[in-house]
Amino acid sequence: MAAALHVGVVGVGRIGAFHAETLSALEDVSSLTLADADAARASLLAKELGANAVESPEAIVGAGVDALVIATTTPGHAPLLHLAAAAGIPAFCEKPVALDLATIDDVLDAVGRAGILVQVGFQRRFDPGYRAAREAVLTNAVGNLLLVRAATHDPAPPAEAYIAESGGIFRDLHIHDFDAVRFVTGEEIVEVYADGAVREAAWFARHNDVDSAVAVLRLSSGALGIVSGARHDPLGYDVRLELFGSAESIVVGVDSRSPIRSVEPGAAQPGVGYRNFLERFELAYRAELAVFVDTVRKGGESACTLGDARAALLVALAADRSRVERRPVSIEEVASAEAVAG
Repeated sequence: MAAALHVGVVGVGRIGAFHAETLSALEDVSSLTLADADAARASLLAKELGANAVESPEAIVGAGVDALVIATTTPGHAPLLHLAAAAGIPAFCEKPVALDLATIDDVLDAVGRAGILVQVGFQRRFDPGYRAAREAVLTNAVGNLLLVRAATHDPAPPAEAYIAESGGIFRDLHIHDFDAVRFVTGEEIVEVYADGAVREAAWFARHNDVDSAVAVLRLSSGALGIVSGARHDPLGYDVRLELFGSAESIVVGVDSRSPIRSVEPGAAQPGVGYRNFLERFELAYRAELAVFVDTVRKGGESACTLGDARAALLVALAADRSRVERRPVSIEEVASAEAVAG
């Protein structure tokens, strides 16, 4: 078994700083080296964590790290995975890996040639509720799966500069739902019928994006799914996954802090809603990095592969096309069209 790891973290904004703090608390991590486009931010965090700060991702690799955690904005993900592959270093990468199929396929080729481990940051796979729902499907506790209903509602829109580079609501927000549906059901999404609207923040239209979205999914078994998303929920961060089967109906994400208020007489009302994704999924974020570190040290398969990231991206691309063309779009159609375009 390998000794405790020297881990590099590229990008120490909100999620990157959280990842660095998580890594610093793991017994199997001996040291951290950080880099960020904002050198002062990296230096300040390094001082707080007793880590090292360097000027660039290349300098992190040069420092001899055993693994790389990539938490930059999306445009940086693919180049940094190429850097990790060239150096032969295992990598953890935040989602989405890329916004188009050609880019992620280039990464898959480079990673495949290098033979490195890559784990993608779909943290819901490590949330106890999602894992319990997956187990219920695998053990047939829900019976024949009839319907799946997923929701992701942000409390407030991200900054406009973020949205400009995000790839839109399906590739940024709902890509989590698409991966979660695949993970929990064990099925592929084969067709999407999506729509969206700008309902609250008019500036989304400047980026050909929407702040409210819906999608109907068809799964490989024939079961149907419904996805809803919004960039503004006044009660908090609302993420749910409901499964309706012939034997049972179950839900992930409903608890005393669920940010939705019942208007039924005498119904119990929620407490303070989750303020953001870090608060809702703190344990899952910590667990995914612990699994990544353990896999690097002991060997084994990735807990969330680049193939999983590619599959979720294809669904998001199909949803984008469906919204624009106002028709159902099959995943096969998008895969073929993107391959030709690439």
